[in-house]
Amino acid sequence: MTDPNLGRLLSKRYQLNELLGQGAMGRVYGAKDTLLGGVPVAVKFLAQTLLNQKMRDRFEREAMTCASLGQRSIHIVRVTDYGVDEDEIPYYVMEYLRGESLFHLISREPLTLPRFLNLSRQICLGLQCAHQGISIEGEICPVVHRDIKPNNIIICPDDSLGELAKILDFGIAKMLQADNEATNCFMGTLAYSSPEQMEGHELDARSDIYSLGVMMYQMLTGKMPVQADTHTFGGWYKAHHHQQPRSFEHANANVKIPKPLETLVMSCLAKSPNDRPTTTAEILKALEPLEERFRTGRQLAGRIEDVLKEKHILPGISQARDLTSPDQVCLQATWPNTKPIAEIVFSNPVRTPKEMLATLWVMLKRQEIHRRQLCTRYNQFLFLLSPHPVILWLTVLYNQECGPRWLPCYLDLKTAQGQQMTRLLGQSGGYRILYFATEESQHCANVQPVSIAPAQCKLLLQWSTLAQTSPSTANFTQSKNQLKMELENIKPRILMKLESLYKKSS
Repeated sequence: MTDPNLGRLLSKRYQLNELLGQGAMGRVYGAKDTLLGGVPVAVKFLAQTLLNQKMRDRFEREAMTCASLGQRSIHIVRVTDYGVDEDEIPYYVMEYLRGESLFHLISREPLTLPRFLNLSRQICLGLQCAHQGISIEGEICPVVHRDIKPNNIIICPDDSLGELAKILDFGIAKMLQADNEATNCFMGTLAYSSPEQMEGHELDARSDIYSLGVMMYQMLTGKMPVQADTHTFGGWYKAHHHQQPRSFEHANANVKIPKPLETLVMSCLAKSPNDRPTTTAEILKALEPLEERFRTGRQLAGRIEDVLKEKHILPGISQARDLTSPDQVCLQATWPNTKPIAEIVFSNPVRTPKEMLATLWVMLKRQEIHRRQLCTRYNQFLFLLSPHPVILWLTVLYNQECGPRWLPCYLDLKTAQGQQMTRLLGQSGGYRILYFATEESQHCANVQPVSIAPAQCKLLLQWSTLAQTSPSTANFTQSKNQLKMELENIKPRILMKLESLYKKSS
């Protein structure tokens, strides 16, 4: 039977084109926002079998909750619109997520330790935002999700941040308000529910932390920490209340878990809420040294391997190949005599035996270069066609300890060099940062690769073409100054995105 919603234009704006999924609460469709030029979105409808006032209110509350939380955390799905169609069926519109559920990831195999640490931190940051609450009539009300499980976590590729975890489905979330009555019925998913949730008690953040513990255990081992005799409420009630979690070694002998991490996950699985971490901030604080230890170890291993390659100790690596690889060519670059010895940023193409590379040359103090070895490298491009066509090529280096380092570079699209660099960036999909130390300015100290989102690559090529046929009514400096002002306006938003990924626990 053909779905009558497919091809439908909802509210004269959203063109529904595919069914993404359906559940007890309703259906979710992939759509295009025709008002915004076909931007992909997802539209969720409340099931027709649930069209009573209580469920309408809950559905509207879910939309409101996600809209509020999604503005504050990139780890919670963002809702952008809410409405009721001509048949009085409520719907809301949310961002379209291109990724796969955590459930599908871990059903194939357990996560590696670095991937687990990265995704767990992001999920905790999203939960922390929810538990900190939203404002309702002037009152800050903490939000308990009540259905944390792998199916409600989507992992999306992110060109700037690698992988991005998003929490979905706040359909049964609970706002903790002073005048709310206690929740006296069970709602949730049996295998991930806390003991107190199954008893119908009023819940707080510690219930979500129990569900998170079940999920973290599954992410590491591919197995559940407790197992019910029968997939019934009674079977899971008994398992969550009386069955002790299996040891990690018993669940999966091939997985080696650091003792501090094992202790952390087991504390989340404590039967009594009083024995669990009180907040996700405590979990983030416990994960932080584990992540730092891994990053440091990986960096050290990489440096050792580089040294061995240079000394020809590793087999199968020839000197000719090393010296002509893109990174080795960049490392042989020398600081131009025409540039001052100062902390500046400029673009410059580098030719290798096989290709021309887009590169960003950066001079910093030696200590600053060292501090930026472990960092997130974020980029964004802004275009101003008039009065003079200019691109702001922005790179941001960010880590917890040092905060952001802004590296803006401006490309004049009325010059051959600006046109060449713009096309190199758009065609290659990335660039390299060449670091030079002020104390040893002649030779390149380090090289770091940076990728560019495909959508941005397409825009770069379009801007390059557009600039060739557009007249200039002012000079380069005037447009550059306008872009500088716009950069100051967007810095807080960029910083919030970066801080949300690496935010320290308070």
